[in-house]
Amino acid sequence: MLENFPFEKIVEPLLQWFQKNARILPWRENPEPYHVWVSEIMLQQTRVEAVKPYFARFLKALPTVKDLAHCPEDRLLKLWEGLGYYNRVRNMQAAARTVVEEYGGIFPADYDKLLQLKGVGRYTAGAIASIAYQIPVPAVDGNVLRVISRVSADSSDIMKQSVRSKVERALLEVMPKNQARAFNQALMELGATVCLPNGAPQCEICPWQGFCEAKKQGIWQELPVKSKAKPRRIEEKTVFVIRDGEKIVLHKRPAKGLLAGMYEFPNTPGHLSEEEALQWVKSQRLSPIRIQKLEESKHIFSHVEWHMAGYVVRVDELAENRSGMFFVEVKDTESAYPIPSAFRAYTKYMEMRLGNERFQNGLPQL
Repeated sequence: MLENFPFEKIVEPLLQWFQKNARILPWRENPEPYHVWVSEIMLQQTRVEAVKPYFARFLKALPTVKDLAHCPEDRLLKLWEGLGYYNRVRNMQAAARTVVEEYGGIFPADYDKLLQLKGVGRYTAGAIASIAYQIPVPAVDGNVLRVISRVSADSSDIMKQSVRSKVERALLEVMPKNQARAFNQALMELGATVCLPNGAPQCEICPWQGFCEAKKQGIWQELPVKSKAKPRRIEEKTVFVIRDGEKIVLHKRPAKGLLAGMYEFPNTPGHLSEEEALQWVKSQRLSPIRIQKLEESKHIFSHVEWHMAGYVVRVDELAENRSGMFFVEVKDTESAYPIPSAFRAYTKYMEMRLGNERFQNGLPQL
């Protein structure tokens, strides 16, 4: 159990293991606060390999916190396109403006002040403070909760803040004051590469194998305990890829709510038949001349799932209408209009590429 486990045991084996096994990652090369912050926000809900090219492009386009603070929204969302959870980057910009306006463009070397920045929670504040400034504060994410639950055979629900706080206190007591960066990164690394979230842990290469309670008791499959989230709401949609020659129809989503401010293919609730789809297009003051049914697609958000049916519709002539749609050149979509990856299944019908796809085969940088 957490309260009775001798956590002082974990420190030296962990640091020695990390010194030999730490991955070479771009944000570790220069652990300044801005780089640490950008990487930690990107890594939320996203795999390391997917983040690497995003991180490089983002810093090339916005090398300083001041650049981020003043970046136009469409450009910012385009840089983030494909990473999802777009409120993350909006919160980043709000926090960047605070850093510029209140701290002269320099992140405060203070855990409590970092915690006050928009979108910065306890983990991110701890990561910036410890990795960038060597301040001895914990940075407890899912990887850390998993390895601590297993090494101590603790069956508490890691979704409870009270449990996270207990883990933070336990780690703070044993954290070496002059090695906060290495200690926190080592805990994260152990969870990411050895004590894995999916599949069996690689106990044979774990520095804690000699005293891990989950290994000793044979209960790693039961840990960590994590309460189930509420079922996601299902929303059915019909998506329209409407085209006239080299122009397509896009629609800008509202400034607030899911995928706020992003550009999307026109869509409507429900799964429409081909005849219903044609009538919908006509109701938008467009003149369809050909329609083709596309495959169905699904996209999962944190609290909702979109189950989509799709159609490509050729129209006689694109003319401005009154329903918030507008018409753009296909070639302009890759550089100017941030389109969420929820529509990835249908962008291929316009020869459009999203996110990392745009930078393959020598495509120019933003």
